[in-house]
Amino acid sequence: MHRREFVLAAGRTLAASVVTGCVAHRTRNSDVMQTGAATGSLALTGPLNAAAYHATRRFVATRSGKVAYIERGAGDTALFLHGLPLNSLQWRGAIDRLSNNRRCVAPDFLGLGYSQLTDGQSVAPAAQVAMLVELMDKLSITSADVIANDSGGAVAQLLATRHRDRVKTLLLTNCDVEPDSPPPALRPILAMAHDGTLIDKVIAPWLADKERCRREFGGAAYVDPAHLTDDVINYYFAPVLSTPKRRAEFVAYHLALEVNPLAGVEAALRQCTVPTRIIWGMSDTIFSPSSPDYLDRTLPNSRGVRRIAEGKLFFPEEYPELIAEEARRLWGSM
Repeated sequence: MHRREFVLAAGRTLAASVVTGCVAHRTRNSDVMQTGAATGSLALTGPLNAAAYHATRRFVATRSGKVAYIERGAGDTALFLHGLPLNSLQWRGAIDRLSNNRRCVAPDFLGLGYSQLTDGQSVAPAAQVAMLVELMDKLSITSADVIANDSGGAVAQLLATRHRDRVKTLLLTNCDVEPDSPPPALRPILAMAHDGTLIDKVIAPWLADKERCRREFGGAAYVDPAHLTDDVINYYFAPVLSTPKRRAEFVAYHLALEVNPLAGVEAALRQCTVPTRIIWGMSDTIFSPSSPDYLDRTLPNSRGVRRIAEGKLFFPEEYPELIAEEARRLWGSM
């Protein structure tokens, strides 16, 4: 599938059921709410699949609304930032592998997943950064090792340059960079967001026809489309269709990316001393294959680039062992 075809497909997605909470940490208890069918051992053991995510979802009250997140492990914090149109379920495999090393926290961005926004709340990248800072404060997280993909990578760059003390390390995978944001492949999706057809022509059909979702979305963004099981597709895309408000927020998330959210960030990145490792899927048809080199030469404390020849946009979800390996190596170098 070519880049333009992916974007036309990518508009047809989204849904699901999110987020986990586990080890007890010092938080503002009045702001943290547990949801789901079970707590306790389920939050601490067993694979993080869609059912476990749903059963252990937590919310934290912020000025932006109730932010959904999952948490597993103890110690220093790793903060996972997901891509579009996904939610924090994207990182379940990496969290499984890294929760012995870190307290893993994975929020759903405003406008995606299960986070519940206050009326009129912005979902632009700058607003996501403000939400993350408040979330960290509410969860007593002074600073974190940040792992990010896709539009989450843009948010990670803004977080690292605007709040340097909150980011210990960066592990960046395929994502926006200033010269490639928004990428040309996103333009058809943005056009559909403008004309009001994004949900009905893209997302709803994918949720209704899982094989179509695997064929179009999965074939474009994953090495193996079978990775998108029915449960995972439901988890990613059902929330978007749940209410008119959620539909509008999802569309707003896209439109907030129309004007380059990273415009002017390069100068700040050149002054950013956060140790950074870059892992890039080279079969991605959305972001430029030159972007990892841009990041490598722009960030003064880059620890180099690892290229995954067959990797597509969401390869971090399929290859969690690779993410865990590179994260441990980066953390061990500190």
